[in-house]
Formats: sequence, C-alpha cells, structure tokens
Amino acid sequence: MELLVSMLPFIAIIVLFYFLLIRPQQKQQKRVREMHANLQRGDKIITIGGLHGVIDSIDESVVVLLVNDNRKLTYDRTAIREVVQSD
Repeated sequence: MELLVSMLPFIAIIVLFYFLLIRPQQKQQKRVREMHANLQRGDKIITIGGLHGVIDSIDESVVVLLVNDNRKLTYDRTAIREVVQSD
C-alpha cells in the first residue's frame, strides 16, 4: 500500500502531461490531416511560408497554386498551413 501511495504523485504527473500536452497535440494533428484531405480546387490557402494563393490543381502529394499575375507555383500538400476561404 505504501508503494502505491508513494507512486501516486508520479502517476498524477503522467496523467496531467497526457491531458495538457499529448491529447491537445493529437487533436491538432487530426484537424490538420482532415484539412489536407479536404483540399480542393479553388480553395484560398496560406502556406507554412506565408504565401497566399488559390489552388489550381491538386493530387495526392502536390498542389499547384495560382498567385499574383496568374503565376503557378508547385508545393507539397503538407506545406499548406490553413484554408482561408473555400469556393
């Protein structure tokens, strides 16, 4: 019984870490995966580098973006940080 009581603070710290650090990170990763899976042509996006553009074409791993003056840039799908507005 004394062993359980002495281990209780360590168990409490592990549970606290799970709910404060691990679980929120897992939820965020799930949201990002869903956002990447739902990308489609015409979505206005921002890349991780801060570039704003509109998706011109998309496949499994590559996204072609239209930027200023109808210039096309190719990015990895994982380089997209957020969808600003979808059409």
